[in-house]
Amino acid sequence: MAMEGQRMKQNQSYTAEFRTEAVRMVLEQGLSQAEVAARLGVPKGSLANWVVKAKGPSKPFSGVAEASREELQAEVVRLRRELARAEMEREIVKKAAAYFAKESLQGTRS
Repeated sequence: MAMEGQRMKQNQSYTAEFRTEAVRMVLEQGLSQAEVAARLGVPKGSLANWVVKAKGPSKPFSGVAEASREELQAEVVRLRRELARAEMEREIVKKAAAYFAKESLQGTRS
């Protein structure tokens, strides 16, 4: 017997079309699962299960981006060029700072 105030679970069956529409509201319209569940009167857990199934089997994250070897090599080349340019700019700024510091000291001694 269920205690007063507790609801007994009912086995509710939803049509495939209903489930598909609910999932579409989450995935395509960007609504939260909680919002869709409340609007449609379905348990959040059921909707979450439908969304997971609709997304299909997921691969565990390997920590490596899905990019081709050529794309990765091109990115490395670009980043090396960018680093070389930044290092060159840093050296120019250091030399300019030293020059102006020297000029400033010579100007105060005159």
